[in-house]
Amino acid sequence: MELDLRIRAIAEKLTWTVFLIVANLVVYIYTSIRGGDFLVTSFDVLRLYGQYNWAVIIQGWYWQLFTSMFVHVHLPHLALNMFFLLIFGLRAEELFRGEEFLLIYFVSGFAGNLLTLLLPLYTVSAGASGAIFGVFGASVIYIRKSFGMPVFTAVVYSLLFLILGVSEGVNLLAHLGGLAIGLVIGYLLARSRKSSF
Repeated sequence: MELDLRIRAIAEKLTWTVFLIVANLVVYIYTSIRGGDFLVTSFDVLRLYGQYNWAVIIQGWYWQLFTSMFVHVHLPHLALNMFFLLIFGLRAEELFRGEEFLLIYFVSGFAGNLLTLLLPLYTVSAGASGAIFGVFGASVIYIRKSFGMPVFTAVVYSLLFLILGVSEGVNLLAHLGGLAIGLVIGYLLARSRKSSF
């Protein structure tokens, strides 16, 4: 009975953000073992579990649009994404119910991956950043809309964050797709809650 209470107490402290971080870490460990390198994910593993546009479009491996959200190219890529997921995810969980948070995360990540299909056929992409941009965008616009502030500034903040993330090898379309969907979902949630009062 005492052990049962302890397990329940631990479970109550866990958040969806922590769950997603653990899931990303577990996938990274798996892909590292599979590829034989803990620092860098092998290209073969990336083509299998990341998003390989050729495989999605030609072979119909549509599941990669989902699995690629949990695959990372190398250890610094994972660490940076998990750092931002922790910051933005915990904040978003204060604003949204659990199912709303998960909806924002996965729909944003999926939208970013769909936009990635516009890149050349042999593009290989991976990472949680499209989903994380969605969580950020949803939170920023939700706060602005809920407090009657201009939504335009939320869009400007979001675009500035997007620009800051631009560098060589970064999938700008995944970030943009995730951010756009996050802004839309956050806006709609804020508007629906305001109208229900």
